[in-house]
Amino acid sequence: MALFQGTINAPFCTVWVWETEKRMKFAQAYAAGRFGLSMELFPPKTPQGERSLFEHLERLMALGPDIVTCTYGAGGSTRDKTLQVAQEVHRRFGVSVAAHLTLVGSTVDQLRGFLQEAWQRGIENIVALRGDPPRGEKNFRPVPGGLQYANELVELIRREFPQFGVAVAGYPETHQEAPSPEVDLQNLLRKVRAGADVVITQLFYHNQDFFNFCRRAQKIGISVPIVPGILPITNLAQVKKITSLCGAKLPQELMERMSHYEDGSPEQLALGVEFATRQVQELVDWGVPGLHFYVLNRSEATCRILTQVRLPRSGS
Repeated sequence: MALFQGTINAPFCTVWVWETEKRMKFAQAYAAGRFGLSMELFPPKTPQGERSLFEHLERLMALGPDIVTCTYGAGGSTRDKTLQVAQEVHRRFGVSVAAHLTLVGSTVDQLRGFLQEAWQRGIENIVALRGDPPRGEKNFRPVPGGLQYANELVELIRREFPQFGVAVAGYPETHQEAPSPEVDLQNLLRKVRAGADVVITQLFYHNQDFFNFCRRAQKIGISVPIVPGILPITNLAQVKKITSLCGAKLPQELMERMSHYEDGSPEQLALGVEFATRQVQELVDWGVPGLHFYVLNRSEATCRILTQVRLPRSGS
C-alpha cells in the first residue's frame, strides 16, 4: 500500500521518501488480498488554503494512500478547480487520484467534456455521484439534456470511458431522499450493476449500521468492495453542520464530552481521535477491504488515528 519508506511520528507525520510513481484504480486499490486506503479532500478557495492543503498532504502522504479523491462543488462550481487540484496532487506526490463528478447543472455533453479532460490530465478514477439538489430546492431535477440518476452516469462512463476506475456512494443509514432502506439499497445495486468498481460509504459513527448495511447489500447481490467512509470528529460545531446535511447519527456520549470544550480545541481533537481510533480498529478487525478518510484538508486527526490502528499490511 505505501508509496514511501520511512517512519511516522505521532501526532504528526514525517514525510517519507518517494519510491516510484504508482498508478492505481479503485478495483486494484481494494482488490481481494490487500488493504486499500483512500483520502478525500476539497478544492481550496484561496491561495492560502491551497498552500495549507499541500502542507497537510505532505504529512498525509507518509501514510501511503493508494488514491486521493477531490470533491466537486455544488452545481459544478469547482469543476475546473477539482481537475486542477487532482492533477497537481498526482504531479507532486505520484499518488493516484480521483475526481468527483456530479450530474448537477450538467448536460451529457458537459459530462463527456469533464471526463475527457480528466483523462487528459492523468486522472484515472472517477467518483460518480448524482449530487445534491441546488440550494433552496428539495428535489433533484436534471437540466435539459442531462441525466437524472447516478447509475446513468456510471453507464456513460463504462460505455464511453471504460478506462476509468469508478466508485459510487453508499449510505449505511439510508439516503435522506430514499423512501425506505430497501429502495435505497436497490438504487445502489443499479449503480453496481452499471459497472461501479467499489462503494464508498457516507460517514457514520455507529459501526453496527455499517455491518448491517454490508450484510444486506451482500444478500441482494452486491459483491464489490464496500469501503467505510471515516470523518473524525475534531470540531463539534463543524460536524453537527455536516451531519445535519447528510442525516448521520452522532454518538451522544462523545457529543456530551466534547461540549465541555471550545469548538476545534485540542481537547476536542483528542476526544475525536480517541473515538475514531476505536471505531476504525473495530472496522479493520471486522475485515473491511480498506478505509476512506474525509480529511477536510487537514492531517492531524488522520495521522494520529492511523499511527495507532493495527492495519493489515499487503503487497501492492
